[in-house]
Amino acid sequence: MMTVGLFALIFVSVGGLAYAVMTPGSGRAQKRVIAVARGGNAAPASPAARGGADVQQRRKSVSALLKDLEKQQKANKVRPSMRKRIEQAGLKMDPRTFYVVSGFSGLIAAAACEISHFSLLATVFSAFAAGLGLPRWLLLFLRSRRQKAFTAEFANAIDVIVRSVKSGLPTNEALKIVAREMPQPVSGEFDQLVESLKVGVTLEQGVRRMYERMPTAEVNFFGIVMTIQARTGGNLSEALSNLSTVLRDRKRLQGKIRAMSSEAKASAMIIGSLPPSVALMVYMSSPNYILPLFTTRTGNLMLTACVLWMSCGIFVMQRMITFKH
Repeated sequence: MMTVGLFALIFVSVGGLAYAVMTPGSGRAQKRVIAVARGGNAAPASPAARGGADVQQRRKSVSALLKDLEKQQKANKVRPSMRKRIEQAGLKMDPRTFYVVSGFSGLIAAAACEISHFSLLATVFSAFAAGLGLPRWLLLFLRSRRQKAFTAEFANAIDVIVRSVKSGLPTNEALKIVAREMPQPVSGEFDQLVESLKVGVTLEQGVRRMYERMPTAEVNFFGIVMTIQARTGGNLSEALSNLSTVLRDRKRLQGKIRAMSSEAKASAMIIGSLPPSVALMVYMSSPNYILPLFTTRTGNLMLTACVLWMSCGIFVMQRMITFKH
């Protein structure tokens, strides 16, 4: 009986195995085995693996966004108009008023040369310098001074935004605090940014217009950070904190460059100021000795050549002591 039972058990086992192999469900089993072997039906990924995949995806998104922003900046990199330059200098006038003031400046210089009985070439040169060169140089000086004042306080403004965001305030409220508490010209630029956000302008468009009014590398960095945070998300306070650290490092680097190039700048200023200073002293002591430079054609040519050579020398020295950082 035990032998018969053993044979019956073996028969049932073989029959069940044959049924499992021959039935259609076995195909699904084989597909499942193949999928497992290929990794297609693997176990759910761990939180660390999912986090790594998210980080990689976000890095790809940020890299693509940076490339798009770089292309946009290259496409929009054109010479600013006179209206933009006046706005960047912080002046409240239109281009027509600027041109009228420049014309009056040239006429005054020409009249002064005529009263002093200078030659026609000296009169034309003086009117050209006073009408075109001097106003634009003054505009460039005011623009540079305003940008330096903005850069000096911009890192502190970023710190105010970071502390406000960490305390739970929304980004718009943090920008309002900067517009209200920081000195000019930082408060003025952020006030225009806040006002543009009130009328429906997006944050990305607002910081782009802010960069048009204040075209500095620091504002460009701020616009990139805010654009990336708005499109891809992330920790805004941490990103702005890192930006503040970078801005302060740039400021320290600027101080080192200024200290290292101070001797060369002093030499350039002394060498550049010697010819006009000597000419003025000679004119005050013996005017008849130097007047032929201004009253004769040969003297005018010599004076023009001296101005050109001095300008070339000053330009070369300025390029030698200018460092990009």
